[in-house]
Amino acid sequence: MTSTAGEAQADPRGSVWRRWDPHIHTPGTAMNNQFGEDAWDEYLTQLESADPPIEALGITDYCSVDEYAKVLDFQIAGRLPDVGLIFPNIELRLPTATKSDHPVNIHLLVSPEDPNHVEEIRRFLRTLKFSVGRESYVCDRNDLIRLGKAYDPTITDETAALATGTNLFKVTIENLKHSLEESAWAQANIIVGVAAGSTDGTSGVRDAGGSLEAVRVEIERLARVIFAGSPAQRSFWTGEGVLEPAELVRRYDGLKACIHGSDAHRLDDVGRPDMNRYTWIKGDATFESLRQACLEPKERVLVAEQPPRGALDYRVIERVTVRGADWVATPDLPLAPGLVAIIGARGSGKTALADLIAAGGGAASTDASDQTFLQRARHHLAGSSVALAWADGGASEADLPPSFALDDTPRVQYLSQQFVERLCSSEGITDELLTEIERVIFEAHPYEDRLGASNFRELLDLRASHGRDLRRFAQSEMDDLAIQIEAERVTGESLPDLKNEQTRLTGLLAEDKKARGGLVVRGGEDRAKRLETLNGALVLKQGEVDALKRREKALGDLLDAVTDISDRRLPAIQSELEREYASAALTATEWQAFRLKYAGDPRELVEGRLEAVRADIGRLVGQALPKPTQPAHELPPYVPDDADLTQVTLAALRAEAWRLGELIGLDANRQRQLQALNDKIAKTEAALASVNANIARAEGASDRMKALRLKRKQAYASLFDGFASEQEQLEAMYAPLKDALGAEVGTLGKLTFSVRRVVDVESWAKQGEALLDLRTGVFRGHGELLSQARTKLLPAWERVASAEVAEAMAAFREEHDPHFVEQAKVSRLEKHDYARWAAEVAAWLNDTSHISVKYGVQYDDVEIEQLSPGTRGIVLLLLYLAVDQSDDRPLIIDQPEENLDPKSIFDELVGRFVETRRRRQIIIVTHNANLVVNTDADQVIVANAGPHRPGQLPEMTYTSGGLENPEIRQEVCEILEGGQYAFEERARRLRIRLS
Repeated sequence: MTSTAGEAQADPRGSVWRRWDPHIHTPGTAMNNQFGEDAWDEYLTQLESADPPIEALGITDYCSVDEYAKVLDFQIAGRLPDVGLIFPNIELRLPTATKSDHPVNIHLLVSPEDPNHVEEIRRFLRTLKFSVGRESYVCDRNDLIRLGKAYDPTITDETAALATGTNLFKVTIENLKHSLEESAWAQANIIVGVAAGSTDGTSGVRDAGGSLEAVRVEIERLARVIFAGSPAQRSFWTGEGVLEPAELVRRYDGLKACIHGSDAHRLDDVGRPDMNRYTWIKGDATFESLRQACLEPKERVLVAEQPPRGALDYRVIERVTVRGADWVATPDLPLAPGLVAIIGARGSGKTALADLIAAGGGAASTDASDQTFLQRARHHLAGSSVALAWADGGASEADLPPSFALDDTPRVQYLSQQFVERLCSSEGITDELLTEIERVIFEAHPYEDRLGASNFRELLDLRASHGRDLRRFAQSEMDDLAIQIEAERVTGESLPDLKNEQTRLTGLLAEDKKARGGLVVRGGEDRAKRLETLNGALVLKQGEVDALKRREKALGDLLDAVTDISDRRLPAIQSELEREYASAALTATEWQAFRLKYAGDPRELVEGRLEAVRADIGRLVGQALPKPTQPAHELPPYVPDDADLTQVTLAALRAEAWRLGELIGLDANRQRQLQALNDKIAKTEAALASVNANIARAEGASDRMKALRLKRKQAYASLFDGFASEQEQLEAMYAPLKDALGAEVGTLGKLTFSVRRVVDVESWAKQGEALLDLRTGVFRGHGELLSQARTKLLPAWERVASAEVAEAMAAFREEHDPHFVEQAKVSRLEKHDYARWAAEVAAWLNDTSHISVKYGVQYDDVEIEQLSPGTRGIVLLLLYLAVDQSDDRPLIIDQPEENLDPKSIFDELVGRFVETRRRRQIIIVTHNANLVVNTDADQVIVANAGPHRPGQLPEMTYTSGGLENPEIRQEVCEILEGGQYAFEERARRLRIRLS
């Protein structure tokens, strides 16, 4: 890498960090020379063996470039082969003193690009003057020796006189500024620096009254470089300290680059600054890199033991190599680890290179419908491949055309032009864009908070399951309550019919009893009265038996239900728990603790009750009596006259009634009629008892309906508790992003994520209208129901808490239930159809399927769906550049500026690209000068395509370097629209002259 001072050291990797020592003295330095005699050889050896290696040297001397010229001669002779840049650093002193009574040191850093720069700087130095009495001296060797001898006439040695004169020579800030202003060459080739230390720098220019403040500020305004090694000084001069960048521009004429050297005056200090505070400048080993460092003092220069590091090595593509492709003229291309910009005319092969890099990283599109370069050129790619070398020593390779399995995880993230266009389509937000937003939200969560989920939807399902279960249980409860309420309504409405039935049965019972009395033969009145008494007891006894048999039936059914619940339904619930919460990872033994069972033994209880009821039935019925074989008058009574008839069995009562009927002369026909009447009376009395019970139940239906409606209201509130729970979980999922966006300004500060209930009130109203007769009534005509719902339900559905939502629905139903009945599509006389209609109305009113929990992305309070494609594109890029902090893979973007206006690119994206490249490698294909110049891209790759070759791809050539490379800068100006303007504006804004 041996070169002369003016030759450019162009690195195809672009702007990489290199160590500089911009302030180092040499043997023979005019003052404080502690190197000793014959020190040059050891001096040069120490420079050559410096660790870390020094690639740029600022050879420093006071008021002179003589020692610098000697170092150039050594380099030409073959010494310092690895030092790419040697430039003069002329140290001058101002008449302004510090508190330590030392003059302030000021430096002139001179570009060696001009072959005559040594003579030019000597000519410039002679414009600097120092006056003593009536004598004036200029800044050159002869006058400095003359000054030294004039000051001390005893000095006869020229070297001693030169040291004395140099120590005495002071240049005023006015003289220096005037000389710079008068020399176009100086303006183009000199960068002024000033020491910031308190001993011999501007920090020492202070006094109690502050009268020297203006002097210090004036000196610092002139400087573009600050010689300072402390982090605090760098923070201040890059606008990260007490003053904002705008205030630094106003007060000090711009931000300043802080550099630091070994300031060696003896061999032990050569290349060894205190505390290992090395100067690192990003760029080629050229003076132009120092100019760029003045343009970007925060990004391009750092004083530290190690240079900044961006992405981890295994996430940095170091080189891309294309094999077997005769259409790639430069098949091996190094890449910078930060921001790489690929530029070129249309059709020059920019996208081709991006596609090739993406393919090597496993992210190229395999969809033939995608109009990427690799898809369009697939017929020309057989037998070729692309390989990526990674900074950690790893490699990845893909045959062309690419073919990847769906489950392959790309090592790069590729935002192709087609991908961005799909996501930012003007037709509205797409599922793909939503998926990307969800991915970014998911990735914002720390790994330990992801509950083992692999994507956003899985995590949402896990976190929202509680709220959804609440809604499912509440909906099931409301369905049951609807059935019960409808049953109670029917029960209450049956009261008039029941009372009519009660009257009918009472009259029928009286008629049957009267008819039974008419069957008794005259003359046997005593026996007839006894028979009537027995018949009454018989009916009562039969009623008791019937009641017990009904209870026996109910107990049997209950026993069957208990068995079904115990053997099937409870185990099914446990199985559902095990299935739904399998991720709890409980063992089979631990799940036994969740076994659902009755608090007692209902089977034993019911079986006991059933046995007792059957015993009671047997006791009441009694043993069947054998059919008599002798006449009734020869038979003894089956029931004694003084017997308590309530204790007599049904069988005995029937036998005695038969015997008395025989005795009073009832023939067989009359006996059958009597038996039929007895049975009819018993049934009528049982029916009357049932009707009386139903009347009592119907009379209580209103109170029970009130209680059920209260439960329904509570269940409806539980539904919205479920919605609220799901909303809370979604909001919790967005919390990391909200925290990240909270302090943002610009577009990101306008980007918000909201969680809300979305209500499709139109579909709900339409469903209700389908159940009503819209020809008359309150809800006459289409739209009235919707209007009522929007006024009375929609605000509650969308925003308010569960209790208030339930209250609003309860009020709506109380007001309109009569109207629904009035406008029923089914006649109430058609009981079955009416009951089905009523159930449908209840289901409609209870339904919440028209309500869902949605999240939205808003930009400046506008839904992302309603944004223009350009604004949506900015939001998308900001998600990748600023919000998506977890993805550290190389990011390849093809023409991110499409559909974006230049102001948005400058205001919103430039700073984000600069920030993001500190943590991940970015490769962009662009036509926009702002994305190259104002981002200060680390590497610019210029694509060129040769002439058309029939049946073949054109030959593509790629040239690369950093923006400090004049040839690359010229390409940027010629290819990119506004490129020259972007450079000039940046230089003007930052007060720097570019060569």
